[in-house]
Amino acid sequence: MYRFLLSRRWLITLLIALLLVPTTIKLGIWQYHRHEARVARNELIATSLTASPVPYDTLSATPGFAVPKSLTWRSVTATGEYDPAQEFVVRKRTGSGGDKIGYFVITPLRLSDGRGTVLVNRGWVASGDSAAAYPSVPAAPAGEVTLTGRMRADETAAGSGIRDRAGLPDRQFNLISTEQQTQETGATLLGGYLELTATAPAPADQPELLPEPNHSDIGPHMAYAIQWWLFTALIPVGVWVMARREAKDRGKEAAEAEAEPEAVPA
Repeated sequence: MYRFLLSRRWLITLLIALLLVPTTIKLGIWQYHRHEARVARNELIATSLTASPVPYDTLSATPGFAVPKSLTWRSVTATGEYDPAQEFVVRKRTGSGGDKIGYFVITPLRLSDGRGTVLVNRGWVASGDSAAAYPSVPAAPAGEVTLTGRMRADETAAGSGIRDRAGLPDRQFNLISTEQQTQETGATLLGGYLELTATAPAPADQPELLPEPNHSDIGPHMAYAIQWWLFTALIPVGVWVMARREAKDRGKEAAEAEAEPEAVPA
């Protein structure tokens, strides 16, 4: 009854099914690994944000220090004086609402202990009337201040997907990069930068502070993994149902052919 499975059409069907099974299993595993990575990232961010702040220069003590993933979002403090003469803005960044394009305001902070200078992302400001003009930015507080913020790694074109092109207006850049700013200013900048969350004493006016990263959303990857594995299970079931249906149809056709009366000769 199932001899038709050796036909060309069915051999191709079976071959496709055999190829689909390991493929869909691997796709499910890939989505599961993405789920695990998202969960691990969320746990890291939550731990970093709730940890007691430590001085920035105890984590990044040298120029060119590459902030590892384990220290990204770590709560840090820094005490010193802003250097508004070396302030710059980073183009095409969104505010807390995510629907408006503007600038991040980056102002170097000279540490009071003399160990170097830290780039501080003071927050977001809206774009002005002209992209070529420097935007209106609240002045950095004068005198000694103590900052609290989140430690971030230098941005790179490869890591951020942002194209770093030359020829931008004065004091405007595409990336927050201590290496780039060292080349521009010659200052001794500690690796990474601080994303501001609080200032003491508090200024009367400041850019819009950036919100905490979302560390509660685990994404759809686990659901996708389950869907791929369910599809894997349905492949052999689907082949079996198709084969049963064709066998039933062939059996019915054979029975009908046998039941037809033979023509009586005149």
